[in-house]
Amino acid sequence: MKKPLFSFVLLLLAVASTSARPAPKPTVVDSAARYRAAVDSIQSTFHYQTGHLVLPGGIGELTVPTGYRYLDSAQSRRVLTTYWHNPNGTSLGMLFPKDKGPLDENNWAYIIEYDDMGYVKDDDAEDIDYSDLLADMQKDLEEENPEREKAGYEAVHLMGWGANPYYDKDQHALHWAKVLRFGSSPDSTLNYNVRLLGRKGVLVLNAVASPEQLPEIKASIPALLANVSFAKGQQYTDYNAGIDEVAAYTIGGLVAGKVLAKVGFFAIILKFWKLGLLALGGAWAAIKRFFGLGSKEA
Repeated sequence: MKKPLFSFVLLLLAVASTSARPAPKPTVVDSAARYRAAVDSIQSTFHYQTGHLVLPGGIGELTVPTGYRYLDSAQSRRVLTTYWHNPNGTSLGMLFPKDKGPLDENNWAYIIEYDDMGYVKDDDAEDIDYSDLLADMQKDLEEENPEREKAGYEAVHLMGWGANPYYDKDQHALHWAKVLRFGSSPDSTLNYNVRLLGRKGVLVLNAVASPEQLPEIKASIPALLANVSFAKGQQYTDYNAGIDEVAAYTIGGLVAGKVLAKVGFFAIILKFWKLGLLALGGAWAAIKRFFGLGSKEA
């Protein structure tokens, strides 16, 4: 990552400076409350949607499940790049639980994307050895880490499956979860992947969370799949062998992630906001200096 904590400090400084007033003498300030106020100020700029909506580009439709809220593509890009420090923030939007915002400490969200890779054949779904596939993915990722670090980002380590890959042939939906670690951090991030297969591509629903939130994510999936669909004529069963393009990868390729190479590092969603919060203990003095909070806390 490219100094996410420093970038965040600068952002908080900009927010704080809009309301700062010269003090006639030093005062004792509740720095934690001021920090929380700055975060709340940022989060108040987001505008969410609920109910039924058409996904960008007319790819499909989404009825926001009860208990969730949708953040549109433009605002999601700001979350993914400015606050979560992903190199690429392109998406169709994000789904957040109603009680969790992008900057909350225990947040998680679905990132929604579409890959127009073509019709993905599912013939190999029952024949894949996912243990062997995991070993190959770990090897590939470690080989790519020098390039990541050269570009100024953290190395990524695939620790294992958070949930074993599973293909639902009736819903044409592929599920799996990866547990990842970044750089030398002892903390893990969970990427829970759902791929809904369509006539000309794949709808990507990627939940970015902590491993401890896996039960909550699993519980959300039935309602999510019941409320998202491809546009009319674009369903998996609408495939026309005479005119439609077949994707270069099958089910195994989707899990391996090689098919997402064209979007680079965004194939692994990073949630550096959480890592930044965990690092605040060691950087609090610097943040106080930015805010001019002095040497005492209330």
